[in-house]
Amino acid sequence: MDDDLFASFNQPPPPSNAQAAGDAHRAPAVDEKAKKSTSKGSKGSKGKGKDKAKDQDAPASTKTKAPKRPLSPQDPPVDADSLKKLKQDTLENRPTASSATGEPFSVTDEIEITAQTTVKPSAGFTTTPAQPTGDSAASAQQHEEEGLVLQHQVRHQVALPPNYPYVPISQHVPPAEPARTYPFELDPFQKVSVASIQRNESVLVSAHTSAGKTVVAEYAIAQCLKQGQRVVYTSPIKALSNQKYREMLAEFGDVGLMTGDVTINPTASCLVMTTEILRSMLYRGSEIMREVAWVVFDEIHYMRDKERGVVWEETIILLPHKVRYVFLSATIPNAMEFAEWICTTHQQPCHVVYTDYRPTPLQHYLFPAGADGIHLVVDEKGNFREDNFAKAMGALGGDSKGEDPASATSGQGRKGKSKKGATKGPSDIYKIVKMIMVKNYNPVIVFAFSKRECEGLALQMSKLEFNSDEERDMVQTVFTNAISGLSEDDRQLPQIEHILPLLKRGIGIHHGGLLPILKEVIEILFQEGLLKVLFATETFSIGLNMPAKTVVFTSVRKFDGRDFRNLSGGEYIQMSGRAGRRGLDDRGIVIMMTDEKLEPAAAKGMVKGQADRLDSAFHLGYNMILNLMRVEGLTPEYMLERSFYQFQNTASVPKLEDELRQLDEQRAGIVIPDEDNIADYYDLRQQLDILNKDLRDVLNHPTYALPFLQPGRLVRVKHDDLDFGWGVVVNYQKRLGSKGKPLPADEPPQNQYIVDVLLHLAKGTAPGPILPKNKGTSSSISTIQPCPAGEEGEFAVVPVLLSTLDGISHIRIFLAKDLKPLEARMQALRSVKEVKRRFPDGIALLDPVENMGIVDDAFKKLLRKIEILESRLVSNPLHSDPNLPALYDQYAAKESLKTKVRGLKKKIQAAHSVMHLDELRNRKRTLRRLGFATQDDVVEQKGRVACEISSGDELLLTEMVFGGVFNDLTPQQCAALLSCFVFDEKSEQTSKLTEELAGPLRVMQEAARRIAKIAIESKMTVVEDEYVASFKPQLMDAVFAWCNGAKFSDICKASSLIRVFRRLQELIRQMSMAAKAIGSEELEKKFNDSLACLERPSSVAFAASLYL
Repeated sequence: MDDDLFASFNQPPPPSNAQAAGDAHRAPAVDEKAKKSTSKGSKGSKGKGKDKAKDQDAPASTKTKAPKRPLSPQDPPVDADSLKKLKQDTLENRPTASSATGEPFSVTDEIEITAQTTVKPSAGFTTTPAQPTGDSAASAQQHEEEGLVLQHQVRHQVALPPNYPYVPISQHVPPAEPARTYPFELDPFQKVSVASIQRNESVLVSAHTSAGKTVVAEYAIAQCLKQGQRVVYTSPIKALSNQKYREMLAEFGDVGLMTGDVTINPTASCLVMTTEILRSMLYRGSEIMREVAWVVFDEIHYMRDKERGVVWEETIILLPHKVRYVFLSATIPNAMEFAEWICTTHQQPCHVVYTDYRPTPLQHYLFPAGADGIHLVVDEKGNFREDNFAKAMGALGGDSKGEDPASATSGQGRKGKSKKGATKGPSDIYKIVKMIMVKNYNPVIVFAFSKRECEGLALQMSKLEFNSDEERDMVQTVFTNAISGLSEDDRQLPQIEHILPLLKRGIGIHHGGLLPILKEVIEILFQEGLLKVLFATETFSIGLNMPAKTVVFTSVRKFDGRDFRNLSGGEYIQMSGRAGRRGLDDRGIVIMMTDEKLEPAAAKGMVKGQADRLDSAFHLGYNMILNLMRVEGLTPEYMLERSFYQFQNTASVPKLEDELRQLDEQRAGIVIPDEDNIADYYDLRQQLDILNKDLRDVLNHPTYALPFLQPGRLVRVKHDDLDFGWGVVVNYQKRLGSKGKPLPADEPPQNQYIVDVLLHLAKGTAPGPILPKNKGTSSSISTIQPCPAGEEGEFAVVPVLLSTLDGISHIRIFLAKDLKPLEARMQALRSVKEVKRRFPDGIALLDPVENMGIVDDAFKKLLRKIEILESRLVSNPLHSDPNLPALYDQYAAKESLKTKVRGLKKKIQAAHSVMHLDELRNRKRTLRRLGFATQDDVVEQKGRVACEISSGDELLLTEMVFGGVFNDLTPQQCAALLSCFVFDEKSEQTSKLTEELAGPLRVMQEAARRIAKIAIESKMTVVEDEYVASFKPQLMDAVFAWCNGAKFSDICKASSLIRVFRRLQELIRQMSMAAKAIGSEELEKKFNDSLACLERPSSVAFAASLYL
């Protein structure tokens, strides 16, 4: 990269402001030939020789041609040997239809930079007393006198609207007086991003945690303040908003905060807020929005969140075209797709700046359960160490089972013993933390995947002392000051009293079940270096700027609500990104604890895998529809057409059409003589295959098959296209679901039993279960192959589903009780071969009627249909044709292509149509039936009330308001009833409610049933009982008691009670606004009284944030 390019950002501490402005902000000199050729390139030229002038002084090794395609974060370095390179290649303009406007956009101005950093050599992470594993120590020895050179990529592209007068980024002339200067040289990705902002063009910055994305946001804010414009900074969670407000207030001064809970200085030039608040302001036409020039969306990858992601899409679509954007994101592979959506939605350029840069490189280690050492599996350069990985897996032994990391014997090897059967020693996490402290690799974040595990692991450390006396005193001071505003009762809550001794030892816990004030105390203590070990759940990795030197995973598997699975690449990248503090650590350390063997491919997919895509989570809601109906110039259809969901769908059309063209050509190329006859024969065979499958399902029904599955019975096994031939039944048993629970009721009976069968397999194929996919099985049928004819193979017992049996024979052979000895299995194999020799025409099967006793009339009809079709097949003239096999295969291939063509045409048709349109019609029908809107989509009074409610079910709450449900209730009863709308945790707890609460609950449930019935009649997919059950009354008595003055310690039933209180606070506020919308002063006062009962400023439930 030219040393003068973006020179204005290289800002060493200046002797004076005037001198700095004169010397450091020169516009870079641009070669005229280079300028001319680049301009041509941006207009869609082929770009011949356009890099000649620019690269004439560069070393030959840097002149690598950039690929002419959209860039992916996963692309390898273009030239791994070059130390510094700037490569620009203007792509040809690629017209692409916009889902919103039908106008094309273009992608151009591709820049690719390979930059380098040098870090100090490292001997790696060695254990005590174990010796260093792998070759990390040797590597450090080799580079003892020299630094380690690391390279990283910076990539730039821009999506442009039609006819936009774009000037390539390399020709950008910085302002003489930039809005903000820095006492350090910016990284290349920061320079390119800031240049985009200076040009008043939107930018998406995709980079790892701690890479320095905040610098870009700060420049946008500084530019707005300098130009007298207003800027909005949004974040996904209130805690992050509070933290950002604190940082920006110190930096810029003129900053306000709006989170729903708190409003501070709402007229400030820079407003920090949650995305929900920004959406609400847009729907209500807030005057503030007319003055906003830039909006910064922090953690934009949160848009893929299933519940709240839609808020980001709504907000971006609703914002005016004149607004410019800074999107800050973790690494996402489809960043360009998002930029193209912004370009088409708002008809403005959107740059994408991607970097894989980590200021602090990471080393990734594996710690096998029960082992004494750790193994470097991925080094700073991203190289996967196969040999070290194999050693780590070898240290696990052969029969690794998972265990509960929170148990007292966690990680001590099987049954709490070491591999050599020694007595119980310290747990694995204890050993790792001790090792980290000895090596001075603290602070450390230990990620666990449940609240219970976090607390259990922290208690294992409770005898260790990591803080000095001075640090203990500081912890005590911070903690005492933080809780000083609480009431005496709240200060004596068990959670508050029990956590202080851990904090003073330098040990912290952070999970969703903690009191908010405790979470903030722990965050502050961790930032100040007063906590050396922090046990946290996954949520700690979101947004909060709290890096550590080391990150530990207690497991590489997590429960996602349905199954236990390995961490995805995106999850691993997000959490491991907390390792390494910029400017403090030479490298970050990541340690993965595992008690189960991993396949190398699975480990690579996690540690070196692709980040998660940014895919739309758009879904419709009644509040959204009513608000869009109410705003002049907007319609729900407008939102659907411009959604990222619709854009992603439409974007797939060109690729699908190319695929369709290729399939049509392939199909046309298959010419079959006398095609009509082979078509008839093919249809007969297909019908027979379907009937034979039905026959097999009947024969394999447990009622008929199980009585004949005695040990020694010969059965034929066929799974998909793999024919394993004849095997020997060893045993059978009923399957169980996860955690030993019964299988789902909809599981076919043929899949509810497993039969152990001795099968003849190809040599070297590992035996594993032949079971349905996605049932939590670790083995795959793809590893098991039948023994090819003429080969010796091996005889092994394989668990197969009852449904895979393709025939049960008359014959049973003698079977040894113990099949572990090879000779016992080989004797069985010889017996099977002898039976096959004696029955050259095929082994006789059990007769379904005479032997198995199937006398059902429907079954007899099935047999008759099969007989008729078989006779028609035999009488077909082609049946005896020697060319039949070849003709049949040709026709089958042609039919397969025909099916694919039909499927592709449906996909293309669906992509062109507006998604969610049917659902929108059904929701509108429901709104009309309930009286919320007219036939012409005019919002009625009910609809205007529903527009005010976004924190609960707007339909039901509105019906309750108009049905007079709240009229006779006290403020305390109102709050208790409204708690049913904000409590969403799974809870088996049931308590008998008093009639003053049970009565209003029954009325609410009746109203819910009415709404569900109307929704069902309007063709909405609603299950009445599930809809009614979604309003959970478990916290009604707790909220009622609290509003009547009870202590928090007396009513604390759920760990999330405070979260419920905060959401209930917001809902009651909205209900007050709804009452005001219909002019009911009495109801408005009642809801305000409910709010006053709920809120207690000195209580732990509503304590002010420590960041404010």
